[in-house]
Amino acid sequence: MRWFEIALVVLTLVTGLVWLLDKMVLAKRRTARQGLLDDDAEPWYVDYSKAFFPVLLAVLVLRSFIAEPFRIPSNSMMPTLLTGDFILVNKFAYGLRLPINNHKFVEIGEPERGDVVVFRPPHHPDQDWIKRVMGLPGDRIAYYDNQVHVNGTPLGYVSHGRYEGRGNGSEMTGAELLEEQLEGRPHQVLERTGLPFRDPGEGEWVVPEGQYFVMGDNRDNSEDSRYWGFLPERNLRGKAFLIWMHIDGGVDFSRIGDSIR
Repeated sequence: MRWFEIALVVLTLVTGLVWLLDKMVLAKRRTARQGLLDDDAEPWYVDYSKAFFPVLLAVLVLRSFIAEPFRIPSNSMMPTLLTGDFILVNKFAYGLRLPINNHKFVEIGEPERGDVVVFRPPHHPDQDWIKRVMGLPGDRIAYYDNQVHVNGTPLGYVSHGRYEGRGNGSEMTGAELLEEQLEGRPHQVLERTGLPFRDPGEGEWVVPEGQYFVMGDNRDNSEDSRYWGFLPERNLRGKAFLIWMHIDGGVDFSRIGDSIR
C-alpha cells in the first residue's frame, strides 16, 4: 500500500499547487482579459484540481493522522485476527508521523505491553506487518517450551480446549486455544505442538532502548522478533483497534465492529 500513499501525497500536492496558482495568478489574468477573448473559460486542469484537492487533502489527513484501513493478509495473529479481516489503525496513538517517510514530529504516546501494532519490519521496509508487543525497552524476554517469560516471570496460561479453524485458518484446527495471562492484557493465542522441522524460536532477549519485541498470537505460525530481531520505534505505523469488515469467500457479519484487544 506504500504506492497508494505516495500517489496520494503527490496528487494532493499537484492539485493544491494548481489551485493556489490559479487563485494567486491565473484567475486574475482571466478577469483582466474578460470580454477580450471569445473563449476565456477556466482551464480543465484548474477545474479538476479545484474539485479534487479538498477531497484528496481530507483523505490524506484522515489516513496519515487519524485512522488508516489495513487488510490482514496472513494467519500469524490468529485467533485474534483472521485472514480477510479489514481493520482500522489509530495513527496518532504513538505520535503524529509524516506520510511516506514515517518521521514522527509530534510526541503523543508510546506502545504498551499487549498492544497490537502495525509496523514496517526492518527486513521488509516496504511491507506492513501486524503483531503484538510483548517486550518494551529494557525488558528481558524469554521463550521456552511455548511459554513467554517477562522480566523473569513466566506468564500463566488457561486452556480453552481445541481451536476450531475458520476459513483460511482451517489448517489450525486442532491447535490448543489458550488465554495468555499478560498482566492487564489477557488475550488468546494458539499453540500446536509436534510440528516437524519447525524452529520453535526459543531464547532470551534484552530489548534495547527505542525498540520493541513483538510476537504473533499464532505462536507456531508467526515470523516475529524471535527470528528477525527487535522492532525500531521509528518503524511503527499505529495501533490496531477495530475490525470493520471481514471478507473471506463471503462477508462474515459477526466480526464487524469487534474491538482488537
